[in-house]
Amino acid sequence: MIDSHCHLDHEPMFSDLKNVIIRSKQSGIEKLLSICTTNDSFKKIIDIIKFDPIIYGTYGIHPHEASSNIVSKEEIIKNVNSSNKIIAIGESGLDFYYNHSSKEKQISSFRLHIEAAIELKIPIIVHSRNAEKETFDILNEYKKSKPKILMHCFTGSTEFANKLLTLDSYFSASGIITFKNSTDLQETFRLIPNDKLLIETDSPYLAPVPLRGKKNEPSYIKYTLEKLADIKKINIDKIEKITSQNFNILFSLK
Repeated sequence: MIDSHCHLDHEPMFSDLKNVIIRSKQSGIEKLLSICTTNDSFKKIIDIIKFDPIIYGTYGIHPHEASSNIVSKEEIIKNVNSSNKIIAIGESGLDFYYNHSSKEKQISSFRLHIEAAIELKIPIIVHSRNAEKETFDILNEYKKSKPKILMHCFTGSTEFANKLLTLDSYFSASGIITFKNSTDLQETFRLIPNDKLLIETDSPYLAPVPLRGKKNEPSYIKYTLEKLADIKKINIDKIEKITSQNFNILFSLK
């Protein structure tokens, strides 16, 4: 299994990283991608990726942080190039659910991240909440440049997913697909092609059923994988192989 999105720099995982990684390996995880959200986050990630060979990282500014972490495209590229284990840009995108940052600053930041990802020819990990139209419209502007898009913790509509598929996007399923009230989302994932699916924990957030309400960690990803196998009516070993292969293809890893 591969956890395509976790935040190992967040507590309670950061101070217990050794045991988190031990439990991850015991559960069958072969790779972890620790996601950057701020410049301070990136300082920790640079140390975290040195901790164990299975850990990779990203550089990016979360939309909530777009006002307080102003970066240029050149800075994004420089940070990504600081280590060969920084394999993607993000998470970046648009979140209009809360008023953490102005829409204009989020959009400006998102564009810079997309342009840097295109220049470096690596994936951009996209956060989109209450911003389906704006997210698609901006990504679609760059269609000719063929950005490598991963929609993290996808909770969007089927219509949104279908539009994103025209951009050759990938979609990551989180523990939300295990929640009882997520039947619409489960149906959307049923319809997404198998070769576009990844899985994630988004830990320490969004622990899956039966651990909902607890602090999440990568080893809990097996519950999301089991649910995805059920949704897709596929043997769990097969969906594990599919999602891991998709991750390796998207991120150009073996």
